[in-house]
This record gives sequence, C-alpha cells and structure tokens, in this order.
Amino acid sequence: MDTDTGTDAGTGAVERAAARRMWHLLEPVHAVVYYAPEAYEEAAALGYGTAERRPAYFAWRAAPLGAAGAEETTAAFHSFSPDMVARYVPESWRIAAPDAVLAARTRAVTRTYAALLGPGADTPGVAEAATLARRVAGAAVPAGPLSAANAALPWPGEPAAALWQAATVIREHRGDGHLRALREAGLDPVESLVSFAAIGAAPPEVFASRGWTPTAWEAARSRLAARGLVDAAGAATGAGRELRAQVERRTDELAAEPWRVLSDDEREHLAKALEPFWVAAIGSGLLPGVNTLGIGKV
Repeated sequence: MDTDTGTDAGTGAVERAAARRMWHLLEPVHAVVYYAPEAYEEAAALGYGTAERRPAYFAWRAAPLGAAGAEETTAAFHSFSPDMVARYVPESWRIAAPDAVLAARTRAVTRTYAALLGPGADTPGVAEAATLARRVAGAAVPAGPLSAANAALPWPGEPAAALWQAATVIREHRGDGHLRALREAGLDPVESLVSFAAIGAAPPEVFASRGWTPTAWEAARSRLAARGLVDAAGAATGAGRELRAQVERRTDELAAEPWRVLSDDEREHLAKALEPFWVAAIGSGLLPGVNTLGIGKV
C-alpha cells in the first residue's frame, strides 16, 4: 500500500488522482437525476410529494436497500440526522414499494437524459461508455450497504440508464469507502460535516440540508475543538486540515481499486465519452452551485 515514499508512493498518488478525476466526471451524471423535472414527475406519479426534494430523494436512493427502516437507512446514508431520515423512512415504502420505486427511477433516468441530450442519449458512444463504466462497477467490491445493494440490481437495457447505474454503483462504492475513512479518523456523522465545513468545503448553512439542529452542530464543534481540530471561530486548525486531508487520501485510495480494471487508454476513452453527459448535466442549471461534497473546493 502507498506509504507516500518512493516509486510506489508516486504510483499510488497517480491512481488516487485518477479516481478523484473520474469521480468529478461521474458525479454530475449520477446526481442530476435527483433534481430533474422528469424525476419529479415520476415521483409524483408514485404518490410522493414534490414541493421539496427530500421525499423523492430518500425513495430513489434507499430503494436498492429494499424496505429498509429508518435506522438502517440512517447508517447507510451516514451524514443525515436520524430525525430527518425518520420523517421520510419507512413512510416512503407505505407510498410505493421499493421495486416500484426502482422501476420509476430507471424511467426517470431514461427520460432525464433524453431531455438533456436528445438523440445523443442513444448513440454508439453512449453504449461504449456504459460498457466501460459497467466494467469498473463490476470490479467494485462492495464496501458497504449502498454499493452492495446497487451492484445487485439487474442492468437496464437502455445505454443511458445502464451508464447511470454504473455511475451510481461506482459513486456509492466511493461513498461507502469515504464512510470507512471517516470512521478511521474518529469522526461521527455530524462531526464529519462540521469538520468539512471548517476547511471551507461549503458554508455551514449548506449542510443544513442534512437535518442537524444548531444544538447538535455546536456540540460537534465543541468536541472537535476539544481534540484541537477547530479553533474558537470554528475554522480548522492545522491538525484539523491534516486529518481531513488524510480522510480524502484514504477515500481516493479505496475508490481507486475498481479503476484498475481499465487501462490508462480505456480510462481516457471513458472520460472523453462522458463529456457530453457531464456538460449536459452541468449546463442544465439543475445542480446546485455549492454542494455538500466539496467538489471544486477540496
């Protein structure tokens, strides 16, 4: 394993950087569906409220777990307040069964990319991208419940939907590895968010979407201050920045494993094939300009 010294360290750094680059390309491909009008329409047809994003979001993302309860979903999602999760789960499954949600999710993906790309959503290049991404997804040894559950789903026949599913498996594999890195760093769910905000990944108010109360946020900040990770103003200390850097390195290290199934040329070919999807997702204006993942900041 990479020890940050010598040739092996250089190789490890290259692999980590490649994994992070591919995450930056694939994340918009995955995430745009949570914001797309077509997805809201499919959610409304199932009976979910669409005045806000959360009812459909929890249903779309948790459905691969089956009719999971609030505790199981909270553990899998990690950064959300248990109280927030309990507002939507298991109520999600009283509205629609997980299998119905998954079928609607695939329809939402297909419709979203048809709207974003038009005829470009059904071309040989998309099919080729789906094939390459699916190879990576197949090499992703499940790191936790969300990656395992998505990897076990049948593959859609439409190339764009297959690409989205592969992106989702890869994305959740990275996410599950990130949770492992946070646990290794001794950061609980709310501390993970507070420490991330402290290094400038996003303003604290952006993380309000995770449902933690101001009291819980301040208590986490106090715990981090007691460890010397944030200062009195809540900004990361040198130790706090180094700990978060370790978390990101460890996340990239774990995320790099499945990418080894592709050659450098194949990975570049996939990156090029993803460009229309990435450009369409970003250019749609659907995705938030500031996100809780720290993309573009960390």
